[in-house]
Amino acid sequence: MARILGVDIPSEKRIDIALRYVYGIGPSIAKEILAKAKIDPSVRAKNLTDQDLSQIVSIIQNDGYLIEGDLRREVGMNLKRLQGIKCYRGIRHLRGLPVRGQRTSTNARTRKGPRKTVGVQRNPNAKAGIH
Repeated sequence: MARILGVDIPSEKRIDIALRYVYGIGPSIAKEILAKAKIDPSVRAKNLTDQDLSQIVSIIQNDGYLIEGDLRREVGMNLKRLQGIKCYRGIRHLRGLPVRGQRTSTNARTRKGPRKTVGVQRNPNAKAGIH
């Protein structure tokens, strides 16, 4: 497995796909990086030379792409700022509800988590079937 900036990339995949395992690099940025490095996107990651890998790393670092820790930190700071100024989006993030205007009376289960049943309590002294 090759390592790019502390991230193991799968060696069996094409390099344009394998680069996406780095947080902050998607399809378009991966193509951009490979075009600047003059590397064929269809080459498997295991077939890259050390020089090719170091060229990819230098392009990522020198062209100012935000990746991994720096990007995660910036996203976290953006959320903290929204929550700090108590804006609508910040409050929705705090409460774990959908942020972008989706309905919540039904659906929204990804954000809200599994259903929590409310108001159904059985009397422990009640016997089943006895009147």
